[in-house]
Amino acid sequence: MHGRKILLGLIGIGIFLLVWHLVTLGNGRTDVPGPWLTLTGLIELATGGLLWRYIIASVFRVMWGFTLAVVVGVPVGLAIGWSRWFRELVNPLVQGLRPISPIAWLPIAVLVFGGVTWWEPSDLSAIFLIFLASIFPIITAATSAVEGIDVKYLRVATNFEVSGFTVLFQVILPAAMPQILTGLRLALGIAWVVLVAAEMLGVQSGLGFQINDSRNNLRYDLVVAAMVVISIIGMFLDGVMARIENTALSRRGTAKR
Repeated sequence: MHGRKILLGLIGIGIFLLVWHLVTLGNGRTDVPGPWLTLTGLIELATGGLLWRYIIASVFRVMWGFTLAVVVGVPVGLAIGWSRWFRELVNPLVQGLRPISPIAWLPIAVLVFGGVTWWEPSDLSAIFLIFLASIFPIITAATSAVEGIDVKYLRVATNFEVSGFTVLFQVILPAAMPQILTGLRLALGIAWVVLVAAEMLGVQSGLGFQINDSRNNLRYDLVVAAMVVISIIGMFLDGVMARIENTALSRRGTAKR
């Protein structure tokens, strides 16, 4: 079954590459490039040295913003789902800010972090946008996870006179963790997408900047090559989160048995 899955995936990619080649047949570097021109552009970026620096810069920003969102978003989501008064206090603000596109915050981020001297202001702006893009899916997932906990777990805790933080760490958090991890996986994907957009608008390094710079120089082969790199890294990050999610689910299933 696993081999069949890989084979079908390779066939799908092969069909896509063939269609891509046929549609762009005869195009040059200033047109939408085909697979071969994209591959040569990718090699050019890899051998030029800047690509690796840009990859590190992009991953650095997304990891900082995403980690901060996890540190803040998971506790806030748990508190909203668990405490009625906290939900009534905070949830209106969360629901009011959630529909605003993170990119819309870019002028504010540049204004706020423009005068910072202890770190690169453009890095802080991008990290802030990643934080905003990540935190609301995380809060929503954590809140829904707590609200969806089976009442019988809480009744058992009550029967054993377990309360306070003990209930939180021994009952609520383990029961909510699978759905929280799903939310983290979704948030990381959103963070990666928003990062590229933020780098195209507000920074001087990273994969998004590479796309924008190549476009300005009419090197569309390098534009698509950078897009391929973004896709590969995004698939890798999603695969890591999927592995963590599946491991947590399997351990939970073993614990139940």
